[in-house]
Amino acid sequence: MRVAVVGHVEWVEFARVESVPRAGEIVHALETWQEAAGGGAVAAVQLAKLAGSATLFTSLGGDELGRRARAQLAEQGVAVRAMADPSPQRRAFCYVDEAGERTITVLGEKLRPSGGDSRLPWHELAGVDAAYFVSGDEEALGAARAARVLVATARELRTLQSAAVQLDALVGSGEDEGELFRPGDLDPTPGLVVTTSGALGGWAQPGGPFRPAPVPGPIADAYGCGDAFAAGLTFALARGEAPEHAVAFAARCGAAVLTGRGPYTAQLTEVPS
Repeated sequence: MRVAVVGHVEWVEFARVESVPRAGEIVHALETWQEAAGGGAVAAVQLAKLAGSATLFTSLGGDELGRRARAQLAEQGVAVRAMADPSPQRRAFCYVDEAGERTITVLGEKLRPSGGDSRLPWHELAGVDAAYFVSGDEEALGAARAARVLVATARELRTLQSAAVQLDALVGSGEDEGELFRPGDLDPTPGLVVTTSGALGGWAQPGGPFRPAPVPGPIADAYGCGDAFAAGLTFALARGEAPEHAVAFAARCGAAVLTGRGPYTAQLTEVPS
């Protein structure tokens, strides 16, 4: 199966703490680590684990962190198609508290891939089984529409509205203001709209409410759960699964990530065809 992601990468420094500090408070980190993450990276690695490989169309900073991000993702089975941006690599800082909740501070502008940049081989998207659009401009979204199945996040609603392409599925959140989607927000209407609500499960249209998947172990870290969910949905729809089964599989992907350190250690791996 050929799968792809169009989206951004962030270099993230994680700090595990008992609780996020209040204003003026000092807390001590119990553990720290750094790695390339962000919506595009997390989804691409999850798809690579499910499909055997994945291609990421992105933009990386022209500095050492950008180079480290490219190398890490390549080691994780992702074919990186990146335009070099003169800006520094976008970074983020993430607290993970004792309940596993993540609190993120983003540093710098999001480096979105551009469909008008001839340095990226956008023709490779023609005929791929599925693509997940995380971020980019209208031309990048148009290029992603060449995939047999196109899934997008509601985080980029303005771009989706401007491009006016037909989506096979849209993934949003009922808890995050930046990912809210309301009926009528897009024309044409996506074939499937999935709204997640964390431990409550969520709602699919068509389909109705769905339950969360059982968490297969102690909760450790919520970072990356939503992106793994979207990647799982993309993979399952590409396999031809019915929407209700695709949503259930996506929920398994999201729940698995909850049990690992960072977004990658507990992601579901390749499944039988």
